[in-house]
Amino acid sequence: QVQLVESGGGLVQAGDSLRLSCAASGRTFSNYAMGWFRQAPGKEREFVAAISQSGSRPYYADSVKGRFTISRDNAKNTVYLQMNSLKPEDRAVYYCAAEYAYGDYVPGAREADFGSWGQGTQVTVSS
Repeated sequence: QVQLVESGGGLVQAGDSLRLSCAASGRTFSNYAMGWFRQAPGKEREFVAAISQSGSRPYYADSVKGRFTISRDNAKNTVYLQMNSLKPEDRAVYYCAAEYAYGDYVPGAREADFGSWGQGTQVTVSS
């Protein structure tokens, strides 16, 4: 399995921006479709965004569309989540996820669609 380590979380004010990073190791990163999920206190983990191996096919949850951008740098084995116009309801632990697949695969938005997970990074947004 690929190993994933998230970073970039922190405490920000509403309206601010953060960029999360997820560094992958142990396998060929370009063979993996990638995703971001989040889990708020007392809630189930939910899908945020995903991207195919080439980076050409990103898609987003409706709640973050237009504010968040997922991207990847295959040369750096890293996937990013740029979060703009943050809201208090974006407060959560953010998890990076990976799924090995052939071709330019677009994973689903379910946890079960991803086989590898990071430990998460906390994002807190104050109002």
